[in-house]
Amino acid sequence: MEHAVSESPPALSVQTRRIVARTRGRAHGPVTRVVSPSDIGELIKPFVFLDYFDFKPTGNALFPMHPHSGIATITVLLSGDLRYEDTTGASGTLSAGSVEWMRAGNGVWHDASPSGLERFQGYQVWVALPRRLENRMAHSQYLPAEAVPQAGPARIVLGRHDGAHSRVAAPEGMNLLHVRLAAGERWRYQPPAGHDVAWTHVHRGELRVAGDRLQGELAVFEESNTAIDFTAEGDTDFIVGSAVKHPHDLVLGYYSVHTSPEALQRGEAEIARLGRQLRADGRIR
Repeated sequence: MEHAVSESPPALSVQTRRIVARTRGRAHGPVTRVVSPSDIGELIKPFVFLDYFDFKPTGNALFPMHPHSGIATITVLLSGDLRYEDTTGASGTLSAGSVEWMRAGNGVWHDASPSGLERFQGYQVWVALPRRLENRMAHSQYLPAEAVPQAGPARIVLGRHDGAHSRVAAPEGMNLLHVRLAAGERWRYQPPAGHDVAWTHVHRGELRVAGDRLQGELAVFEESNTAIDFTAEGDTDFIVGSAVKHPHDLVLGYYSVHTSPEALQRGEAEIARLGRQLRADGRIR
């Protein structure tokens, strides 16, 4: 890994990993939908969904109680406080820098909303689970900021990098890093062997990468295991994902992603069962 101040970027070589797709996403109120399973998610699966949120809370729920199956959701909180609850029995509040991992498996309901009035900023990512996990029991982890390891400028949200590894019990074969660079700093990311899928999203500042500039947008890199060089134009904050490509078609429900219609049917049946229980308990309408 390279992490040093550079006065000028290195010359691009034949090994440069090209950008093959870019998007700014679409704003839905305070949330920008950057990736959906039916668009960019097909290029970067197992990462099939990405929301970026940045707003001053008003007291309204951001993600009221809702279901998932077949996926895991990862919430990376950059600023503010997050109140959470799920049907595994977990509940509480997380602060800036914390990570929420929710493996929906065969079905779960959860909510996540701002607590307090501080600026609320972060990401929610969906990961398509492998067949062995897509209909397993739901599992959740909530990690405070101090439990998220760091290697150089990168916080390791999922996976392993440069000798550090995340405590999140995610499937093997995927990394998600949160990176901060000061103006002029360079950083090289070498994905692990087999991680042919790679992408980045810049939410603050500007990056020079692959002979181009990125600001407030997501870029998908060509499928390869080649390292990626990033140079910050001003103080810059971004996330990087890489993975072994998910080998299955994406079979979509409203809040769910599975590998087959049969797996989706099992997940939706469990979601419906949990929903009936929540209504009986007066927790949803």
